[in-house]
Amino acid sequence: MQALIIVIHVLAALAIIILVLLQHGKGADAGAAFGSGASTTMFGSVGAVSFFMKLTILFAAIFFATSLTLSYLASHARQQTTQILSGLSLPTESQPPTGESTQ
Repeated sequence: MQALIIVIHVLAALAIIILVLLQHGKGADAGAAFGSGASTTMFGSVGAVSFFMKLTILFAAIFFATSLTLSYLASHARQQTTQILSGLSLPTESQPPTGESTQ
């Protein structure tokens, strides 16, 4: 199960990267390079959310959920490991015999 979540996590991260690179930035019109970018408002134009933005939000939510799930599984696995190890009676190293000193 953890391997499936890791695969989903990596795919969501790749999807976010691709979607962010595909999106059209604010003021990235051809006129913005020649100084006519002042036609937009100070904080960017307010308009409908594009399809790419909706997909980015979806994959960001998936990435967030898988991050939380993986961190929970990792901490839970660590607790189980310490409980298992504390229940085992591991042999301890015995002290080597202290030989008599011949001085």
